[in-house]
Amino acid sequence: MRHKKTFFCISAALTALISLSSCSENKGEFSYLYENLPFDMPYVQRPSIPDYSVCLTDFGAKGDGVSLCTDAFRKAFEELESRGGGHLIVPAGLWLTGPIELRSNCDLHVTPNAVIIFNPDRDLYPVISTVFEGLDTKRCESPIHAQGQKNISITGGGVIDGSGEAWRMVKKDKLTAGEWSKLVASGGVVSQDGRIWYPDEGFMKAAAKSNMNVPEYITSEEQWNEIKSFLRPNMVQLRSCENVLLEDCTFQNSPCWNVHPLMCKNLIVNRVNIRNPYYSQNGDAIDVDSCENVLIINSSFDAGDDGICIKSGKDADGRRRARPCKNLIIDNCTVYHGHGGFTVGSEMSGGVENIKVSNCRFLGTDVGLRFKSTRGRGGVVRNIYINDVYMKDIIAEAVLFNLFYGGKSAVDAAADGDDAVRKEPEFKVDETTPEFRDIYIENVYCNGAGRAMLFNGLPEMPVSNINITNCTVTADKGIDIRNSRDIFLKNVVCYPKTGEAVSTSNVTNFNNE
Repeated sequence: MRHKKTFFCISAALTALISLSSCSENKGEFSYLYENLPFDMPYVQRPSIPDYSVCLTDFGAKGDGVSLCTDAFRKAFEELESRGGGHLIVPAGLWLTGPIELRSNCDLHVTPNAVIIFNPDRDLYPVISTVFEGLDTKRCESPIHAQGQKNISITGGGVIDGSGEAWRMVKKDKLTAGEWSKLVASGGVVSQDGRIWYPDEGFMKAAAKSNMNVPEYITSEEQWNEIKSFLRPNMVQLRSCENVLLEDCTFQNSPCWNVHPLMCKNLIVNRVNIRNPYYSQNGDAIDVDSCENVLIINSSFDAGDDGICIKSGKDADGRRRARPCKNLIIDNCTVYHGHGGFTVGSEMSGGVENIKVSNCRFLGTDVGLRFKSTRGRGGVVRNIYINDVYMKDIIAEAVLFNLFYGGKSAVDAAADGDDAVRKEPEFKVDETTPEFRDIYIENVYCNGAGRAMLFNGLPEMPVSNINITNCTVTADKGIDIRNSRDIFLKNVVCYPKTGEAVSTSNVTNFNNE
């Protein structure tokens, strides 16, 4: 049996090496993405991985879904590292494990019938210093993680599962009556008002005392460890890494955000499937955070929060980091469930610039194109170019600029009346004032939305120089533009079921052709 497994691993390794080698020689592989690009951006190439491989089973791993393989993954990567790098082949099987640390010049090659399952045992995930939602804080160590590594990849076509159901809180109104009853019967605790299920008392206690998802009252290690489930990790966190490739695999069921590249340079995300249950709290698909030179292409996303989300730190922590997210190409992607199909913010304090989004489908998301922030962030979002986007059954807005974001989804905000027209006082403009400007949207079509568009800028800092050309939207409500400047609509057609096609409030230099 061991000989058969070794032979299979060798065959899989050769296939992987031939594929990666041929692609690395094809320097024009992604050149089509750079045609007529409206900003300068370096050519992003695949990481360089040595032509050497090992098989996970050679280090004592068993793919039975029961045996813990954490040590086997560690030993395999140590062996590759001692040889200067290479490919760790994960053959067909169910591979139960604790955290996996990726190493420089190494590829985690998860073959098509391989499923990596992360053990939900909290003791396997130490509390570490990290960054979450743009703030310096502590969280549990991510199931897959790397820091300061170069030339790393996850490939092969298999599935990586974060066992997120053991970590997440769940809102009752997200489930059917039968699903809710089953969840409550499984254990955990329910909030006093009966609306939220928590995996344990520690989570519920921390949720009641925390600012968003970052606890600010903790003073000891003992307190951190008491709320481990609340500190649920992002499944994949790659911090300050260079030359990264995620290709062909499925990343699913994360405890929190699914894939989180942070301060990375030269990143390719190609032909991946990233998904979380639609009801997963903070279940973003991918959050590209203070990264530069990024390709997100040919992929699908299905999330419990934002689908493809661009960030750059939050408030003072983000401004101190001062690392903008810049030079991104997003092409040929589909987003299903999600609070936003393509989202910028709300953590954008380091700035966001030079992004092109093209040839994408948003099907059933809360919002299609979602730009969000609030006072206190600071940062500038600019030079965003969007074309050829097709949407269907968008629950809230097809296009949304909201500078009064308060942590709710657009659907919840509308239900609570947060988007009602009201006269807001002007604040003094300073480093904490966020700015969104120089955004170009062309050839966007939406069949069915709650509202076609909402622009809701700050009185002291209107959203400005927004250019929308060739856009058709059918929606319950029309286009509502507030606190904005230099807004240019050309060949924009809106078919609202009720009300005006376009309404404005506190808008200067508005042109609708």
